[in-house]
Amino acid sequence: MRAGKLDRTIRVDTFDDGAVDDFGTPTPGFTARATMRAQIVQSSTEEFIRAGAEDETVIIFRTRYLDGVTTADRVHFEGEYFNVKETKEIPRRKGLELRCVRAPGG
Repeated sequence: MRAGKLDRTIRVDTFDDGAVDDFGTPTPGFTARATMRAQIVQSSTEEFIRAGAEDETVIIFRTRYLDGVTTADRVHFEGEYFNVKETKEIPRRKGLELRCVRAPGG
């Protein structure tokens, strides 16, 4: 993987149970795990019909390998959040492809 192609910066956030509030209730949330350089391999907007027309932004990031990224994680990119839908290891842990969908409200 050539460093020159990694021309974007993303942050990978990991889902956690969060802290406990004053009433003893856990408040789930996300914790920043890693900020890293990435390449956008594909970006598209697809229209799906689910109780009306709805646009869904799909984006694939290629980055250096990061162990333990799951579909419970999300990616922060240019002020928006994207849910990880699939992770694909580039052979021999050279890199990682993160297939993401824009988070609702993100």
